Amino acid sequence: MPQKIVPVILSGGSGTRLWPLSRHNYPKQFHALGGKDPLIVQAAKRVGDDAVFKKPVILANQEHRFMIADQLMQNGIDYDSIILEPEKRNTAPAIAAASLYVQQKHGDDALLLVIPSDHVIRDVKSYHDAVKTAAKAASAGYIVCFGIKPTMAETGYGYIHMGDVVKDATDSHKSKAFKEKPDEKTAQSYIDTGEYVWNSGMFLFRADVMRDEIESYEPDMGIQTLKSVTSAHTDLDFLRLEAESFGKCNSISIDYAVMERTKKAAVLPVDFDWSDVGTYNKLWAIEEQDAHKNVLQGNVYAEDTENSYIRSDGPVVVACGVDDLVVVAHRDAMLVTKKSKDEKVGDLVKTLANKGVEQATTYDIDYRPWGSFRSIIKEDRFQGKIIEVLPGKVLSLQKHHHRSEHWIVVQGAAKVTKGDEEIILHENESVYIPIGEVHRLENPGKIPLKLIEIQTGSYLGEDDIIRLEDLYGRPEKG
Repeated sequence: MPQKIVPVILSGGSGTRLWPLSRHNYPKQFHALGGKDPLIVQAAKRVGDDAVFKKPVILANQEHRFMIADQLMQNGIDYDSIILEPEKRNTAPAIAAASLYVQQKHGDDALLLVIPSDHVIRDVKSYHDAVKTAAKAASAGYIVCFGIKPTMAETGYGYIHMGDVVKDATDSHKSKAFKEKPDEKTAQSYIDTGEYVWNSGMFLFRADVMRDEIESYEPDMGIQTLKSVTSAHTDLDFLRLEAESFGKCNSISIDYAVMERTKKAAVLPVDFDWSDVGTYNKLWAIEEQDAHKNVLQGNVYAEDTENSYIRSDGPVVVACGVDDLVVVAHRDAMLVTKKSKDEKVGDLVKTLANKGVEQATTYDIDYRPWGSFRSIIKEDRFQGKIIEVLPGKVLSLQKHHHRSEHWIVVQGAAKVTKGDEEIILHENESVYIPIGEVHRLENPGKIPLKLIEIQTGSYLGEDDIIRLEDLYGRPEKG
């Protein structure tokens, strides 16, 4: 292989078909699915071979920046940069920006491997072999999509129609057409020809080739992403794309923007194990099943139950005499559907969101740069939370206009600033923060600090905060 490849990991999806597990503020790539690591960590580890890859570049939603950095850090994964998208504009602007960033850093002929952050691939050796094979066509100027050899008439994937082989890269084929998700009859007709593969959404190409094609077919996007990357600025450990220019980009997928129009599209058919984990049915297929073909995870008990995916992250779930079911119980929401109907979950979540149902988009754990908090009770004029502060982390120096707070340490030690005082609290010790009092919380220890916070007052929204000092560059209010 002539050169090392730059992996680009796209982490902008929301995975709503895996609700209530996956939600807007904590989507599926941050969950451990199909393995012990979160999906984004699995993706980063797959491209961790220093003999094949350079350090990865991550394209991410700015709302998830601290979760990504924390998960990568906890797993010892080094990376080139985390590039923050100011808003969602689909895959084409993200790939256009990443291609320019890599082109400026590594040169015109730098090879980029663009991969989603939420796929499962267990056969890493075969995966690496496929990347090395695709590099031949990519180095010759083709944009290579990895096409998964179909095992069934799948209606949840797009398809690619393969054409003639690529000269001097005989394992790759020129692409005749990209097809949208078909109905079952059409999908079967594709498979019967032997000329179609599933569109995996993974691509390998030269930086200058992708930039040229973007500028040819989406010239305004080329201009705006150039402005956005050129005017990007560093924020802590992140690179923030310039917002106004990026926001002017057409919101369009790379398939529509480039792959369906370019004459440089190629496809490499591969047969390593692969799943986009797009639905619970697909998750059921890759997780370990019992003798009755059930996947049972968490606080679950089942009798006379078959072919089902049942998971609980909170309450006890008991299933008896059921078949072909998905039951997912979280602390604040539950999903029950036939396994064969779970493609519709994403649409139902949109309906819930339009009706203002908070649980449709918001997870009950809120991740912050210093750690996280989880609501455990909420009533009129009071609420309770469990707060976890990571070792060495510090919250902002702040005050509230409408609420007071009681903190009770249950694990670790807390350094509390209260007005002019500094207090060290140990387990089973507490402190009271009155309305309007300037305060700060810090974990000076080497283990996570956990405490119970009880808020009381006339207004308990998260926007009742005035930050006087903040290490993370967040706004003064809200």
